[in-house]
Amino acid sequence: MGIIIGVIWIINLLAAIITVFHEKRDISTTWAWLLVLLLIPIFGFLLYLFVGRKISHDKIFTIQKEQEKVINSLTRRQKEMWQKRDLDKNSTQQERELEHLFLESEGAFLTTNNQTQLFDDGKMFFDSLLKDIQHAQHSIHIEFYTFYADQIGHKVLHALEDAAERGVEVRVLYDMWGSVGTNYKFFKRLEELGGEAQGFISSSEKQLITTPRLNYHDHRKLVIIDGKVGYIGGFNIGDQYLGRIEKYGYWRDTHMRVYGMVTIQMQARFMMDWNTTCRRTTKRRFEFEKKYFPVFEGNGNTKMQIVSSGPDSERHSIRRGYQKIISTAQQYLYIQTPYLIPDDSVIESLIIAALSGVDVRIMIPSKPDHPFVYRATEYYAKYLVNNGVKVYRYDNGFLHAKTMITDDTIASVGSANLDFRSFELNFECNAFCYDTALTRQLRTIYEKDLKHCTELTPEYFEKQSWWRKFKQYFSRLLSPIL
Repeated sequence: MGIIIGVIWIINLLAAIITVFHEKRDISTTWAWLLVLLLIPIFGFLLYLFVGRKISHDKIFTIQKEQEKVINSLTRRQKEMWQKRDLDKNSTQQERELEHLFLESEGAFLTTNNQTQLFDDGKMFFDSLLKDIQHAQHSIHIEFYTFYADQIGHKVLHALEDAAERGVEVRVLYDMWGSVGTNYKFFKRLEELGGEAQGFISSSEKQLITTPRLNYHDHRKLVIIDGKVGYIGGFNIGDQYLGRIEKYGYWRDTHMRVYGMVTIQMQARFMMDWNTTCRRTTKRRFEFEKKYFPVFEGNGNTKMQIVSSGPDSERHSIRRGYQKIISTAQQYLYIQTPYLIPDDSVIESLIIAALSGVDVRIMIPSKPDHPFVYRATEYYAKYLVNNGVKVYRYDNGFLHAKTMITDDTIASVGSANLDFRSFELNFECNAFCYDTALTRQLRTIYEKDLKHCTELTPEYFEKQSWWRKFKQYFSRLLSPIL
């Protein structure tokens, strides 16, 4: 028995060494995995094997030469304009710096004259989405973390089937871990009608055996219709997003419909995700054609950049964008996030902004959908409150919105939470918008939500039981891998 125990500990020690030296990681993540490996022999190693290993950054995403030419020509032209100071001369310094950051680090070119429509209610969102699907003429591309086979899921699916039946190209990309209970049989009739659906990257049963990467999810929520209309934000497809699940109650989220050239970036994002997944399935690749990237002029007022991030890249562009917004905020900074587990650099930026006189407010939900994650959120909420940041608990249901707005000038709407998972593990996509009217509209929604909130104070946290505090501290230790 002693020999067996010795072998077990040696295996765990080797696994710990691999964790520390073999893969480049954030130091907090390294220590979190060491804690798991040393405290939970064998099971900890298996857990690391399936959810802890990093995926290769090399060639995980490939992009067709034709598409690359289109995007590179636009970014190259804007970089030249930036050097001449001819790009977006009417913007504030705060806006120009963020635009340039994304142009250089992500190749996210700036689009203008986009029309936007905000949805902070599930019924409004699905009504609009279904209407656009019904009016689609040549292509519908959908990418969601969650696509449940429930009532609204079937309704959306039937609309997609009708579109495919009338000759519209339909492609659906979903994350199987976020869509538990949904499998290929759900999309069988859609495919019989000419549509296509597949689980993102390594979601198939075969891939889970050969290259397990259970901790990396496609968390993006994108729709592109006819290359002209797009949707981006926090809603997924499921009954809970309509407030039909008692556990969550009313579901408060934010999504945005866009019309304009910004859809070029959204279409490119979908194309890369679809074709990367095709490398691991039998689905047809999505070839570059001009019909998917129409050149047209919107008549709106919103300037936008679409920014992506994920474990395939070390640029962490969305986190950099968040940090830049936080560090340059002058008057106010309003944030909504269901999960508040930021890294040290973001925490420090938030505290510096608050102590510098910026009105920093963060809104989090009152209901946990993941117990460990929620306790970690409480820990960081307490820490920020004790250092001058205002934190509010939304009491009117479940808050799932991922928004950041500042100074009536800049707004971010997308899939990325203010947590380590969105920064490091998930594939995310956000729209960064430069428009006073849109930002003020989001601020009005935020202020309306505040009426259903309780401000969390140091006294609130002090009154909590020792057991709840213990769970907060323990969850915080594991927060980099939650």
